[in-house]
Amino acid sequence: MKYYECLLRGDFSSLKLLSDDKRVHVMKALSALSKYLGVYDGFRALVRNYGLKWVGRNSDDLIIDRLTKVVSHDDLVEWIRRVKEAVPDYAVFMDFIAATGLRYKEAVNSWNLIIMLAGEGRLGDYYRVENEVLEHFRFKETFIRRSKKAFISFTPEGLIREVAESKPLTLDTLQNRVKRRGLRLRFGDIREFHASILTKYLRQPEIDFLHGRVSTSVFMRNYFNPAWISDLRSRTLKAAKEILKILDRSDEGS
Repeated sequence: MKYYECLLRGDFSSLKLLSDDKRVHVMKALSALSKYLGVYDGFRALVRNYGLKWVGRNSDDLIIDRLTKVVSHDDLVEWIRRVKEAVPDYAVFMDFIAATGLRYKEAVNSWNLIIMLAGEGRLGDYYRVENEVLEHFRFKETFIRRSKKAFISFTPEGLIREVAESKPLTLDTLQNRVKRRGLRLRFGDIREFHASILTKYLRQPEIDFLHGRVSTSVFMRNYFNPAWISDLRSRTLKAAKEILKILDRSDEGS
């Protein structure tokens, strides 16, 4: 939907500005669209004329990137604190996204859903107090997407209560306010920070599950069941509380 006009205009110049990985995804989408519209030959000519390549970065390149990319947790925590100071209306949101590790869009959707359901007296349809867990899977249309998924998030009850008393948030509101205050957008780094803290308490399959990365491996498809791991909740909440403590929230307990 974002790049279809490139095909209709016959101008692929903007694709050359994309990262290798994103360019390949866009080209695949435009290829499928061109076949549907019956202009596949024209699409192939555009790819050839603009010198575009179908080969993205391989897994080795991605691993090397991870090894050479050094993101200081102290630097990120300081950024989160600066955002909370600059946009105090959504300081609780910054705690929420850090404690859950949700993607930015998922966190905004979850935030708004909590507020809406709490206002209707139906928060129990989403948040199970007895297990301190947000059950995203009950709202499949919102959280279970083709390539990006969120199934559950163990979240301290105290934090959920604060979210429920907050005001709704649009996808652009916080980002625009952060940029207007001269701060970079680093919401993606928060998810990485969350995962790094989880490694102290959880195993890889458990982290993958909580981050919505359920692989097609035999283990994940047939044997991994969070209900069998009695202390998954307690270990995940320990990680969440450590994150909130790092962010100077000593009163987050439940």
